[in-house]
Amino acid sequence: MLTNDPKILGLAFLGGIIPSLLWLWFWLKEESKKPEPKGILIVVFIAGMISVIFVIQIQKFIQTQISSPEGQIVLWASAEEIIKYLAVMAVLYRTNYINEAIKWPIYLITAALGFATLENTLFLIKPLSLGQNTVGLLTGGLRFLGSTLLHTVSSGILGVALGISLHLEGFKRKLYPIIGLIFAIALHSVFNFLIIRNGENDILKVFSFLWVVTIIVMLLFEKVRRMD
Repeated sequence: MLTNDPKILGLAFLGGIIPSLLWLWFWLKEESKKPEPKGILIVVFIAGMISVIFVIQIQKFIQTQISSPEGQIVLWASAEEIIKYLAVMAVLYRTNYINEAIKWPIYLITAALGFATLENTLFLIKPLSLGQNTVGLLTGGLRFLGSTLLHTVSSGILGVALGISLHLEGFKRKLYPIIGLIFAIALHSVFNFLIIRNGENDILKVFSFLWVVTIIVMLLFEKVRRMD
């Protein structure tokens, strides 16, 4: 349900962008020794937001062509992870902003948080339009803990793989990004499958699984940071 009420749209956008900015601040703080240009980060963030529009159309097409719920989940996750990556490449291809290993996870996470911002905004519009402010707050909180972090970590996995690949040669240099993309899609698919299957039951277990993966990605992030 869409609305033209600027107040509702503004509140939904705030609810969408604040969690993303908090996560972005956290990850950028991890790489405070070599801060990225703020202008480029903003462009990549916006590119991530715009990519939602393309993903929605692709997911609608998948829904009409694939009847298997499991197949839809995997293909939807694939579309999101690939399009987020392409959003980064659309901005940074043939530039020197991604010539260091740590740059890859930083920019992919930035695009992912831009993606999460618009996605979260769209999810918040309906409850806010219906006056369900409490539901909206709960939705925003859950997406802060779940969906926003999921986008961050899945793109971070691919970014780490791309960063490591810069220090490899030959077949391994091409293989690592593929493995990273497969892991990103697998994580995204498993999380969505668990959420759909369990609903509100055992949601803490699902989030705990995601937080364990987050800790692993943070350790890999630190490893990549030390490679440059």
